[in-house]
Amino acid sequence: MVFGTVELPDKPIMLPPFVEATHCIGYHLTRKGRAVADRVVSVLGYACPDITYSPSLYPITAALLHFMPEEECYHCMASLVASKEKMFITQTKLLNEVTWKTVMQIAKKHAKSAAQHLSRLSGAIGPERIYADWQWWILAALPFPHLVRVLDCFFHEGIKVFYRVALAILILFHKHTSNQNSEWYAEATKNGVDHAIDKFCRNMPVSPTKLLRTAFSIRALSSQYISRVFIKTEMTLKSKQVITGSRLVRSRSSDNLPTSQSQVNIQMMSHTLTIRELFTLWSWLPVRITMYQPVLLYTTEEHGCSLTTFYVRVEHHEPTLLMIKTCNNEVFGAYCSTRWFERNQKDERGNRQAYFGTGETFLFSLYPERAKYPWVGCTAGSGDKGEEQKVAHGSELFMAADSKMITIGGGSVYSTYLAYSSSLHPLRAKYPWVGCLEDGKEGEGDVKTPHANSLFMAADNTMITIGGGYVIAAVAN
Repeated sequence: MVFGTVELPDKPIMLPPFVEATHCIGYHLTRKGRAVADRVVSVLGYACPDITYSPSLYPITAALLHFMPEEECYHCMASLVASKEKMFITQTKLLNEVTWKTVMQIAKKHAKSAAQHLSRLSGAIGPERIYADWQWWILAALPFPHLVRVLDCFFHEGIKVFYRVALAILILFHKHTSNQNSEWYAEATKNGVDHAIDKFCRNMPVSPTKLLRTAFSIRALSSQYISRVFIKTEMTLKSKQVITGSRLVRSRSSDNLPTSQSQVNIQMMSHTLTIRELFTLWSWLPVRITMYQPVLLYTTEEHGCSLTTFYVRVEHHEPTLLMIKTCNNEVFGAYCSTRWFERNQKDERGNRQAYFGTGETFLFSLYPERAKYPWVGCTAGSGDKGEEQKVAHGSELFMAADSKMITIGGGSVYSTYLAYSSSLHPLRAKYPWVGCLEDGKEGEGDVKTPHANSLFMAADNTMITIGGGYVIAAVAN
C-alpha cells in the first residue's frame, strides 16, 4: 500500500499477507504508534513484493519505533531486508522453517544437556513443536529491557545473535528445571514445556547482562559453523520438496493468501468457491504456488458446458484448480499440476499419450466435509529395514484427457469423472480416491494398489474425468 500523505488514515491499515496476525506485537506503543508501525510494514510489503513470509518483521519494526521516527525506522527495516552480507530477517516460509531446525541442530551440539532435558520434558508433542516457536521466546516473551539489549546486538551481528540467545534461554531453563522440586519443573510437567518456556521468558530470572553473557559464552559457535548448518538444513528441506512435494508446517498466519482484490474477484465471478473455502484450499497448495494470485479461467455459468471451450481457455495454464459443485451443493475437485495441453503430446510411435501429470496432483473435498487426497507416492517412505518402498507403475498415472472426457485420480471407483452428456440433468457424485485411502491405512503394511486405482486425469472434447476405475464418480455435460 502507498500513502500519499503523512496523515494517518482513520480506517485500519491492511497489513501484507507475510505478517503473522497473532504476533503483531506493539511493545506498549500507543494507538497512533501502532498505526505508524502498520504503515511502515505495509509500505515495506509494497516495496518488497518478493517477501512471502516474514513474521518477525512487524515486532522488530514496532521495537524500533520506540527509538526513532517513522522515516528512519523504514530506512532501517529496508536495509535489514535488503542485506546480503548478513541475514537479519527471513523472508520465505522455507527459510523460516530452516531457522528453527538450525536452532535444534546447534542446540544438540552446543547445549547438549539442555536439549536432552527439553526432549524429555516435551513428551508426546515432541521437541520439534517447541523449537518451532524459538523466535517468539525472544520477540514475544522476553521483557522489553531484555529485548532491547538483544536487538542492540542483533542489529550489529545479525540473526546469529538470536541463535545464541535462544540457546542461552534453553541453558537457563534447564538450570531452573533440573531440580524436580523447583516451581519451573512443576510448571513444565503440569502445563507443558512450551507454556513453561514462554512463562519462564516472560519472568526471566536473570538480568539482561547475565542473559547476554550466557549467550556469548557458548564456545565454538562461529558464524561459519552456523552458516554450514543452515545451508545443509536448507538443502535437505529443498530436496525433500522435490521428492515428495512441499510439507512445510503451515503457520497460523494468512499463509500467502490471495490478495484482497483477487478474493473479491473470485467471490464476484464464482458461485462455487467461497472465501472461506478458498483459504482452506490455499493451505493445501504447494508453498511456491501460494505466491501466485488466482485467476478464474472457466466457469459453466459464463462459458457453457463444452469441453472444447474448456480446453481453449484452460489448456495452456499450469497449474490449474478444477472445482465442481453438485446439485446438492457438494463442492469437490482437483489440483492439476500439469497443462491440459499435454493430452495432445505423442510418444515415439506417434500415439497420443494416455496419462500425464506429476505427483503433486491431488483431489479434495470442501463441502460438506473438508479433506485432501494426495498421491499415494507421497506417503511411500522407507520400509522397516530402511529400504525404499517402490510405487507401482499404475500408481504413477495422474491425468488423462481426450475429446470426450477428463480423468483425474484413479481407483476401482472413479475419483472425479466429467463426460459429455445429452441429458439436461447430468449425474454428479463424488468418491475419495480409493488408492489414496487404501495405501494410507495404518498398521496394514504395504497395501498394493491395483493398476486401475492409479489413473488420475483424462479429458476430451465431450467429457472430463477425474479419477479412474470402474464406477463413474462425477459426470458433467
